[in-house]
Amino acid sequence: MTLKTILKISIVFTFIVILMGAYTRLADAGLGCPDWPGCYGQLKVPTGEHELAKAEQHFPGLEVEPKKAWLEMIHRYLAGTLGLMVFGILIYCLRTKGSPKKLPMVISALIIFQALLGMWTVTMMLMPIVVMSHLLGGFTLIALLFLMYLRVKPLRIEGGDRFARGFKNLALIALLALIGQIMLGGWTSSNYAALTCTTLPICQGDWWNNLNLAKAFSPFQGDHISFEYGVLDHYTRMTIHVAHRIWAIVTSLLILWLGLRLLKSHSSIIKHGAGVMLVLLILQVLLGVSNIEFLLPLPVAVAHNGGAALLLLSLVYLNYAIRKRA
Repeated sequence: MTLKTILKISIVFTFIVILMGAYTRLADAGLGCPDWPGCYGQLKVPTGEHELAKAEQHFPGLEVEPKKAWLEMIHRYLAGTLGLMVFGILIYCLRTKGSPKKLPMVISALIIFQALLGMWTVTMMLMPIVVMSHLLGGFTLIALLFLMYLRVKPLRIEGGDRFARGFKNLALIALLALIGQIMLGGWTSSNYAALTCTTLPICQGDWWNNLNLAKAFSPFQGDHISFEYGVLDHYTRMTIHVAHRIWAIVTSLLILWLGLRLLKSHSSIIKHGAGVMLVLLILQVLLGVSNIEFLLPLPVAVAHNGGAALLLLSLVYLNYAIRKRA
């Protein structure tokens, strides 16, 4: 099996892990297992009488919710498998002459940090800064794996595309704007602020006079027994949601402008990439609006996370292709 094939499989698997992580978070199953890496001190969700009695002994007062616990454990099993795949890529690259070395080392270090974030998500009781960092780690991982794939896969634009290179700064700005939007989305979700505003285009009521930026974006929110379901007041959550919506408009306009300009590119590779990016942008906007109109249905909310990951990959691709010379 070639490195290119291994990377393709890993990218698809990472996308599945991102979707499963989003589903687990949005189904309020992030604390389905109160410990890590097992579940109630066991390798799988306790179901038998003996297992349940053992769980009660070690975690008195906590009731096992099998559905939530299994969601959490399936996510952990998938993430663990992905970790093994990443380490397999590292070993392959270190043992194969001509293969990249630095990037797989960075990716391997990231997967270790992701495991720590996964542990802290549970032990720190869904602290928003940790939950958001864990989400960002997943997006960073898929972006780096995709970048590595692009470096391994031949992508030749003879002589480069001078027209497209004229938009390399705009492409980078659009990418950074999207990363900021993903961070805001993660902050909105981890603070349970997704349903604070239920009207379009921004928010209902006199929202502009009730913003609380300092409190909304403070990374630490004091000591609490648990951060599940959020600890912030209504107007602070509203501020987070409003920021997410306003920055979504800015980001969408940047990506739209970039895509329309790159459709005039001389390279069919860049034209195709721009077209895919614009389609993903439209789908992502529709999913975001659907989340509001239908009050955050679980399948739509999960798809919105997946759409953000795919849109990120499309911008990584275009930034790479624009700078590729031969």
